[in-house]
Amino acid sequence: MSLQEASKGADPAAQLVSAFRLDRQVSHILRRAHRRASALFADQFDGLNLTPTQFAILAKLHERREVSHNHLGRMTAMDPATVQGVIRRLLTRALIQQRSDPNDRRRVLLSLTDAGRAVVEQALPMARHSAELVVTSLKTEERQELVRLLRKLLD
Repeated sequence: MSLQEASKGADPAAQLVSAFRLDRQVSHILRRAHRRASALFADQFDGLNLTPTQFAILAKLHERREVSHNHLGRMTAMDPATVQGVIRRLLTRALIQQRSDPNDRRRVLLSLTDAGRAVVEQALPMARHSAELVVTSLKTEERQELVRLLRKLLD
């Protein structure tokens, strides 16, 4: 007797449980895709000694030039504790610098150092290549649709 036949006549909750398949769950698929993307990132960035979160901070600072701690955390989707740790490590490596905001002394502004700019400019082609490898099996239209749908999940 098949699972489907056995579930006939069962209560609705039991039918839902019997119909559950992990490999069809969005959260599981996203987790596996993230693992793959992270592994590809690590392969591409081997030798630069950058984590994905460190690269995100550097890339955002490269894009925006100067940003406060809090705003940088929001722009990179990191919680305050994580962003503080990443910033501390990048400051120690002299890849970023900080200064007080002249308009609000309580606020600290972050920017790239020359060394940080050089690292991120070296890393950007690697990041592009890593991103391409993640979606290599998709056609251009499918890549665009995937990005559109993932962004929609974040709204």
